[in-house]
Amino acid sequence: MTTKMMGERVPRVEDDRLVTGNGRYSDDLVPGALEMAVLRSPHAHAQIVSIDVEAVLDLHGVHAVYTYEDLTGALAEPLPLLIPHPTLTHGRTQYTLAKDEVNYVGEAIAVVVADNRYIAEDAVDRIEVEYKLLTPVVGIPAARAARDLVHADVPANKAATMHQSFGDADAAIDAAPHRLSLDFTIERSASMPLEGRGTVARWDEDLNRMSVWTSTQTSTGVRAAVASKLGLDLGQVDVVTPDVGGGFGVKIMHPWPEELLVPMAAKALRHPVKFIEDRREHFISAAHERGQEQHIEVGFDDEGRMQGLSVYFWHDNGAYTPYGLIVPIITSTQLLGPYKPPNYSVTFESLYTNTVIVTPYRGAGRPQGVYAMERTMDAIAAHLGKDRVAVREANFIQPEDFPYAQGDLLFQDGRPLIYDSGDYPELMNKAKALIDWEDFEAYREEARAAGRKVGIGIACYVEGTGVGPYEGGHVHVETTGKVKVSTGLTSQGQGHQTAFAQIVADELGVPFESVEVVTGDTRRSPYSVGTFASRAAVMSGSAIALAARNAREKALRIAAEALEADVDDLEIADGIVRVKGAPQSQIELGTLAVLSNPLRYAFDEASSAATQFAVGDPNKPPVDEDDEPGLEGKDYYSPMRCTFASGIHAVIVETDPETAEIKILRYAVVHDCGTLINPKIVEGQIHGGVAQGVGGALYERMAYDEYGQLQNASFMDFLMPYVTEVPDEIEVDHQETPSPLNPLGLKGAGEAGVIPTSAVFASAIEDAEGFPITAMPISPSELYALRLEHEHDKDVERPAK
Repeated sequence: MTTKMMGERVPRVEDDRLVTGNGRYSDDLVPGALEMAVLRSPHAHAQIVSIDVEAVLDLHGVHAVYTYEDLTGALAEPLPLLIPHPTLTHGRTQYTLAKDEVNYVGEAIAVVVADNRYIAEDAVDRIEVEYKLLTPVVGIPAARAARDLVHADVPANKAATMHQSFGDADAAIDAAPHRLSLDFTIERSASMPLEGRGTVARWDEDLNRMSVWTSTQTSTGVRAAVASKLGLDLGQVDVVTPDVGGGFGVKIMHPWPEELLVPMAAKALRHPVKFIEDRREHFISAAHERGQEQHIEVGFDDEGRMQGLSVYFWHDNGAYTPYGLIVPIITSTQLLGPYKPPNYSVTFESLYTNTVIVTPYRGAGRPQGVYAMERTMDAIAAHLGKDRVAVREANFIQPEDFPYAQGDLLFQDGRPLIYDSGDYPELMNKAKALIDWEDFEAYREEARAAGRKVGIGIACYVEGTGVGPYEGGHVHVETTGKVKVSTGLTSQGQGHQTAFAQIVADELGVPFESVEVVTGDTRRSPYSVGTFASRAAVMSGSAIALAARNAREKALRIAAEALEADVDDLEIADGIVRVKGAPQSQIELGTLAVLSNPLRYAFDEASSAATQFAVGDPNKPPVDEDDEPGLEGKDYYSPMRCTFASGIHAVIVETDPETAEIKILRYAVVHDCGTLINPKIVEGQIHGGVAQGVGGALYERMAYDEYGQLQNASFMDFLMPYVTEVPDEIEVDHQETPSPLNPLGLKGAGEAGVIPTSAVFASAIEDAEGFPITAMPISPSELYALRLEHEHDKDVERPAK
C-alpha cells in the first residue's frame, strides 16, 4: 500500500537544490542581457523643473535612456490602483517614471539601459535634474496636522476614512461598570527579503511574443499588467517566476515600475534586458508597513468581559495607495481576534506621508490589530487586578458558537467576517501548559531573590487565511507514470513542491517521489491570483486535491474498461490500479496514460500500444464526446469566504536591571491551521515568523528624519536580529480544528509566527517592569528612558516627609 503522506513530517524536496547553490534566481537568467539602472529622487517632496540627459546619450555602452517624456499610451498613465474601495475617495498612484513631482526619496525618475550595470550606474549619475523643493510630510502626527499636503488635491492628507460597527459601542461603554482610554503606537518596518526585486525580459521578434522572468508573488498579475501597459494581447506575454529569495508580501505589489520598463526596453531594443535591485533601492523604493497610531475606548464588567469596544486609528499609507486599503481594513477587522465584544466600532483614517509606499508585509495589518487588542486585554486585567489569561478566557468565542459572525463586518475580501471553526479555550489550555503559566510566579520569586527581573507575556490572534477569489490545479499523468502538477501561484521557499506533492500522492494513490510540482508559470497555469494572505495551501492545495480526484476518477474509468471490471471494485496504490482481492489483475497508471491518448503514430514502445490498430472499439469514436485525450485532471477552488486560523504565543523575558537589555528566556506557540499537511513545514513557517517578529518587536524600524530621508537604509544600519537574538528553541504545539469550507479542512499557516509578537513582547516586558508599554518596537535605551520616567513619576507622587 502507498504510505499515507498527509500529516507526515516529509523532508522538503526543494532544500537540497537551494542550499547547495543550485537555485535559479532572476539574476542567474538570460546571460548577456543588457542591464538597467534607475535614477531615483534624492528628495522626499519636490517638483521636477527639468531633466537633462544630454551627457548620457554619447556614453559608450549606453543603449537607451528613458524619462517620462519617452513613455507612450498606457505607460504614460499612472500605475494601477490594484484594489479600489468605495471609501478610498482620494486614491493616488505614481507614474512609471515621475511626471512632474516626486513624493518620496527613491521614486523612479529615469532609467538607463547599458551593456552592464556599472556603465548604467555611471550614466545615471550624469543625468541632471532641476528640482523645486516642497515641504515634506513625515510621520503620522505631521500628516494629521496637515499643515503641508503630500498631494495638493488631497485635503488633510486623507486618502480614506472608513467606519464599520455593530451594536452601539459608545452607549455600551458609557453604561459599563469600568472604562479605560488607551493609546498605542507601532512603528514602520519592512520585510527585507534576501533577494530584492529583479526582472528579466526578452522580446521574440519572430514569434511576436514577450517572455518575462520576475521575482514576484503573482506571475499572472505581472503578466496582465505588462500586457495592458505595453498594448500586447495577454496571449503574447509569458511570465515565469524562477526561484525567489523571499517575498513576505512586498512582491505581491505589482507592477513595480521596473516590471514594465524592462520589457518595454527589451521590445524597443530587441535585446534582452534585466534589472536587479540593490539593497539600498529595496529600502527606499520597495514598500514598508506597520506604522499606525491607535486610540481605544473600552467598557467592561467586573469579570473583564468587554461590553463595548471603540477603536480609532490612523494608518500611514506612504506617498501612494497602489494596494488600496487592504492593510488598515485587516487591522480594523482582525483586531477582534478570538473575542466577542457585543458592541464594536472602528474608524480609521489612511494618511499620505512623503515616505515609501505601504503595502502588505507578512501579517498585513494583523500585528497592529493584535497589538491593540492584546494590550487592551492586559490593561483590563491590570485595572481589575485579575489574571491576564482569565480576562481573555472571559471574552473568548466558544466552540459551540461556530460559525461565528463578527456582527455584519466585512473582511478584506468584501465578504462577511464569519469565523469557520476553532476552539480557543482549548488553545489557551495548551498554551498555558506549554509555557508553564501557573508556575511562573514561583519562578519570578526565585529570579527576584537572585536580583533578576523576569516577565511573562501572552497574546492571542485569529488570522483570516485562504482569501479568494480562486486558484487552480492541474494534474497530468505521464506515460512513464510520473505525475506533473502545476498551479499558478508562486513559491518563495514555503515548501509548496513538498506539500502539494503530499496531497497528490494521497489523492491519486501514487508514490510521493513520482510527483513533480511547478508553480508560477503562466504557460502552464494562465489563470491564477498569487501567493499572499496565507492562502497557498488552502487555495492551491484544495484545487490540486480536486484536480487529482478528477484524474483518479478518469484513471479508474479507463482501468475498468481495460481490466473488464467494475469501477467500484478497483483501487489505486503505488501508481497501480488493482482489482480489490485480485492483485494479479492490475494495470499501471502510466499504461492508462497511454490508453487515454489514442494515437495514429507510434514513436516509441509505449505509444505503439495506443495506435489505431492496437486499441479501441471500432464502433465508438476514439475519444468520447464528453471526454478529452490524456490522463489528467484540472479544477479550480473558489471559496465563499476565508478560513480563520488561530493561535496563542507566550514568552518569558528577562530585562537587565542595569542596561535594560531584553533577553528571551522561553518562547512558546500553539497554533491551529486546521488539517496539517506537513507539521515540519508548518513549524518552519512558525519559526521563521517568530524570528521576523522578534525583529519587529525589539529591533527593526524605519528611521526617517524630518526631511523624509531614511537614515538606516542599509544592513549596516538597519538593526535586525541575528541567530544570537532569536530563541534557541521555539516550543510549538498544534491543534487541528478542520475548516468546513474546503475539501481538506485546511487553514493557512504562513504568517502566524509574526502576527502576535509585538503584543506578546509588550505584555512580557510590562510584566517584568511593572509599568505600561504603549509603543513598539522597544529598544533597551527606550526601556531605560521609561524606567527613568516612571521613577520620576513615583518621586513626584511620594508625599513629602
